[in-house]
Amino acid sequence: MRVQITLACEDCKRRNYTMTKDKKAHPDRMETKKYCRFCKTHTAHKETKK
Repeated sequence: MRVQITLACEDCKRRNYTMTKDKKAHPDRMETKKYCRFCKTHTAHKETKK
């Protein structure tokens, strides 16, 4: 079962991206490097609570 998650920038704490992930395959919080349009650079984005 896939659930929808929200990713927030580590620097400015703004929620920029939404995506889906499989809870069984990846039970822990997801972290990826993505472009933040507010910081205007690539930063780490972590999964947040809704």
